[in-house]
Amino acid sequence: MDNPLYLYDLEYKNVIGVDEAGRGPLAGPVVAAAVILKEYTEELDEINDSKKLTEKKREKLYDIIMKNFYVTVGISTVEEIDKLNILNANFLAMRRALKDLKSLKNEKEYTVLVDGNLKIKEYIGKQLPIVKGDAKSLSIAAASIIAKVTRDRLMKDLANIYPDYSFEKHKGYGTKAHIEAIKNKGAIEGVHRKVFLRKINNTWIKKVL
Repeated sequence: MDNPLYLYDLEYKNVIGVDEAGRGPLAGPVVAAAVILKEYTEELDEINDSKKLTEKKREKLYDIIMKNFYVTVGISTVEEIDKLNILNANFLAMRRALKDLKSLKNEKEYTVLVDGNLKIKEYIGKQLPIVKGDAKSLSIAAASIIAKVTRDRLMKDLANIYPDYSFEKHKGYGTKAHIEAIKNKGAIEGVHRKVFLRKINNTWIKKVL
């Protein structure tokens, strides 16, 4: 058992891994995931930082993680992002995921390992922020995959509703094609983050029915 990510988690005993996806895009929600390992198996050795994996690989690992971890997801909407700002909305999504997870597994005291350099605001419990944690901790890496796959699936659902914006390709990030679509067709109420678009061009904000 020489998986360095798993050995990292063992240092903290009872661990919850937390990570998010979707802080940077111009559209869509921010999604956080919280996970607790049930039992280590060798099939978990392929788990790594979600950003280092292909979409196909993430989808495969998603099923493996769902089988071997307790998993919950928290989401902050576009409206919450615009109202609270992205950082506070991100913390809100994390707290939602943690609340649901602890209702599943509440018999022990856990240490929350969260990716990044900031503690989760307003979270009451033992926690440790870990810079580049998704490349160090098995639990954080697993949470990063769940959050990323969940968010990507949500963006694909939006692509079916708004096919002209190609959300299935860029997942809401500010690619050239996405920005051109916003310029030509306007921003979508409840889908595009107004606070993000205002940094680019106020005139792009209009409702698309």
